[in-house]
Amino acid sequence: MEKPRRSFFGLCRISIGFFGIQIGFALQNANMSRVFQSLGSGIDDLSALWVAAPLTGLLVQPVIGHLSDRTWLGRFGRRRPYFLAGAVLASLALTGMPLAHGLLAAALLLWVLDASMNVAMEPFRAFVGDSLHADQHAAGYAVQTAFIGAGAVVGSIFPYVLTRLGVANVAAVGTIPDTVRISFYAGAAALLIAVLATVLGNREYSPGEMAAFGETQDHAAPPVDLVARGWWPGMAWIAAGIAVLGAVSLLGLQKEVYLLGGLLAGYGIVSLIAYALARAGRQQTMLASIVGDFSGMPPLMKRLAVVQFFSWSALFVMWIYTTPVVAQAFYGTADPASAGYQAAGNWVGVLFTCYNGFAALFSLTALPWLARRLGNTRAHALCLVAGALGLGSFMVLHDPALLPLSEIGVGMAWASILGLPYAILASSLPQAKLGVYMGLFNIFVVVPQLLVATVMGSILKLAFPGQPVWTMAFGAGALMIAAAFSLRLSPSA
Repeated sequence: MEKPRRSFFGLCRISIGFFGIQIGFALQNANMSRVFQSLGSGIDDLSALWVAAPLTGLLVQPVIGHLSDRTWLGRFGRRRPYFLAGAVLASLALTGMPLAHGLLAAALLLWVLDASMNVAMEPFRAFVGDSLHADQHAAGYAVQTAFIGAGAVVGSIFPYVLTRLGVANVAAVGTIPDTVRISFYAGAAALLIAVLATVLGNREYSPGEMAAFGETQDHAAPPVDLVARGWWPGMAWIAAGIAVLGAVSLLGLQKEVYLLGGLLAGYGIVSLIAYALARAGRQQTMLASIVGDFSGMPPLMKRLAVVQFFSWSALFVMWIYTTPVVAQAFYGTADPASAGYQAAGNWVGVLFTCYNGFAALFSLTALPWLARRLGNTRAHALCLVAGALGLGSFMVLHDPALLPLSEIGVGMAWASILGLPYAILASSLPQAKLGVYMGLFNIFVVVPQLLVATVMGSILKLAFPGQPVWTMAFGAGALMIAAAFSLRLSPSA
């Protein structure tokens, strides 16, 4: 038996929940730097405050992927329980964010918000693979990318629209403008409604049906024998973490880099625990399984991981620093309490709307055509180069009205990053491990974000003090490196 082919509207029903999730992410990406600075954060501290978002993804997604592979709640399904639980928690966090009093409360709420959205988001990648025949994977992820872009447009533009409607966009020092406050409330409602549409509008194939399709749900042992591998990889990770911790004081790096060293050492400790569990005959436990699956990733996934690493390094730089870059380089102010800075914040919302809107259109029209003509890997490389040119143009333009042109290239890269790597993976991964491998693939989305969050502040302070525009050059360079590694993938991938 083969899985039935889905109509265009069937593809939409699968991914409409991502529309709401991306509204939440867009509100977070476009406004959290503004929220932090409105509550008293300095620009050099932004990356440290943002570290909650990628760290929660790093911890949550592999666990949720592993659990969702092994979940079956009858009519409620395998992936949908996680959609719903994450959406409810994320909506509560979005509602609470505008009520935060002080940086600590805002940072904690960002942690809760990102963890909840990762719980809702992670199974969506596997849900497409579960629901569609292999020859519809590219179309399914293209539709998902379109919903991501559309949700990001709504989330990014909302504060700007409210300002045009007369809602107050400037607030007293230490408080959040009404435009941001109302946007977060509306985003919470939209997120919950959209995810409910996916949960109620779809059914999932049962384990018996998946077996009939030839996609077994038997969960074999991890592809790497942890006992045979021994204890030395864990010790190597611990040594790397200790080296990073020592470099903080030796090189005078900012304190946020301690987190990076701690994570490296922490993974080493986890690896040693997994090794001990495997030696005790408990290699099927969640911890041992995740470590074994990570160590034994398929070769194609490893090569794609390098591309993702550099791609997401650039994206996270853009999300953190676009607001201060536009405020200082184009509006002539670095004061978060000034009207000029708040106007720059609204214009960044418009810019993010532009690249997300273009990505939504591009993913349904030109991107599939490029993939058919050039192959997935070459099409991906071309889009990454376009994104590099878009970010690099921030260095040479002087009129903020021209910046939407820069977002065309960024939108091409964003559409491709969200679609093509996952389409390649979904057709090459074992179905029984689709959830956990999609979660593990997210590590190469999260790790570069953690590096940016822990290291970029030090680089900016030491090399370019008071000149955040140079972060855009860093992002452009990272995308060019990603494009080069993309060309090294198999053209038939």
